[in-house]
Amino acid sequence: MDQIRIETPRLFLRPIELTDSAAILKYKSDREANQFQGWIPSTLEDVHYFINHRVSPEIDQPGTWFQMVIARKNSGELIGDIGIHFPEEQPSHVELGITLDKAQQGQGFASEALREVISYLFLKLDKLKIIASIDPRNESSIKLFQRLGFVQEALYEKSLFLNGEWVDDWVMGLAKDELNSAK
Repeated sequence: MDQIRIETPRLFLRPIELTDSAAILKYKSDREANQFQGWIPSTLEDVHYFINHRVSPEIDQPGTWFQMVIARKNSGELIGDIGIHFPEEQPSHVELGITLDKAQQGQGFASEALREVISYLFLKLDKLKIIASIDPRNESSIKLFQRLGFVQEALYEKSLFLNGEWVDDWVMGLAKDELNSAK
């Protein structure tokens, strides 16, 4: 895996590893907390398959997802992950998704981690645009991305089939030249 490591005052982020599987299963398998996620694993094998077959071992590869885990600096405890999609058809753009253990929510960890990932994508990888695709019922994620400077760009009704139902897709975006408003 790529050796990228991002640090914040309370957190460090690094590429996902197979040894993270048990911790990932713990917070990602909670159906209530992850009701707006497209992937909810049931077993360690589900997580192993995801890491081995759905995640790129290198960052910034067109047409792939790169996955970083979020860990607390003080304990090393894994508390979430950030997925970064590099669309093949738009190499200057990326899509972000985040999952945080429900016991860790409401403490500013998601904002702290995303701010640094956004800076990395704009300043180190020279991306021009970042989007987030959010189920409109997921009010906490919408508020999170709004705090980071993202604005609604589109609403696609009944456009995604997630967890057995057709759901709306609220696309929020942040352009590189708007980065200062996200700080």
